[in-house]
Amino acid sequence: MLIAQRPEGKIAAGKWEFPGGKIEPGELPLQALVRELHEELGVEVRAARRLLRFRHDYADRTVVLDTWLVSRFEGVPHSREQQRFDWVTLDDLQALDTLPTVAPIALALQLPQHYVFTPPNADEALIRSGLPGLPRSSLLRLRIAALDDKAYAGLAARLLQPAAECGIGLMLDRQPHLAAELGAAGWHATERALRHYRVRPVARSLRLAASVHDAASMETARRLGADFMVLGAVLPTASHPQAQGLGWERWQQLRGESPQPVYAIGGVGPQQLDQAHEHGAQGVAGIRAYWGD
Repeated sequence: MLIAQRPEGKIAAGKWEFPGGKIEPGELPLQALVRELHEELGVEVRAARRLLRFRHDYADRTVVLDTWLVSRFEGVPHSREQQRFDWVTLDDLQALDTLPTVAPIALALQLPQHYVFTPPNADEALIRSGLPGLPRSSLLRLRIAALDDKAYAGLAARLLQPAAECGIGLMLDRQPHLAAELGAAGWHATERALRHYRVRPVARSLRLAASVHDAASMETARRLGADFMVLGAVLPTASHPQAQGLGWERWQQLRGESPQPVYAIGGVGPQQLDQAHEHGAQGVAGIRAYWGD
């Protein structure tokens, strides 16, 4: 990714940030992105999508960042405003003195667009056979309530390697310590489980996900330091066809300007990915959309 250093004479001079600038009156965010990258780097944006929109409170001001992922551009980036810039990996960011707004964006770049849940009564054979068909680099929540803790732990241990071979990270949802003991990607907290903790229940080296349904549970997840949330249901689902979904507009209102990425769940799948991005989602989460019936 391309990262730039704030030049002398600007607030927080010397710190590193993603290129961009202020939206001018009457501009749409994408228009501002195109203009700013041309002014700063001399490139022409050809393809971009929404990544993360969030608010950050500094001591003396509040900013709202509307960030976009640029996947295609024309021209060779060069400094047009005397700022240093460099192409870096996500790991390189750890060694740079960055603005605090860089961390949420970097997390959104690391998380996949697809968060898959196992079917409720799936057996090991079904999960193993379905792994190659899931989107590569996705996360998979092992959600099988019918198993006791011992059987669940055994199944999780056996699935870690085949999941990794398919480029998939396994998220567990039983006791938090199990994720660390087995070397899983992280732990997923239900809304009920969130209420039992006062501090983050897993180490920062693990992903902490949380299921949320309203503003109160979202605030609880933020307080515990959740890395990302799953919010829904957006639309009626096959398992609850009579239940009224939030709808995309209400979903976006609840998602708000949180720096934590949020997945949309409930009646959505890969086909709704573009729509999810437009409404501020990191991506989509689901069951049937990935496994079928």
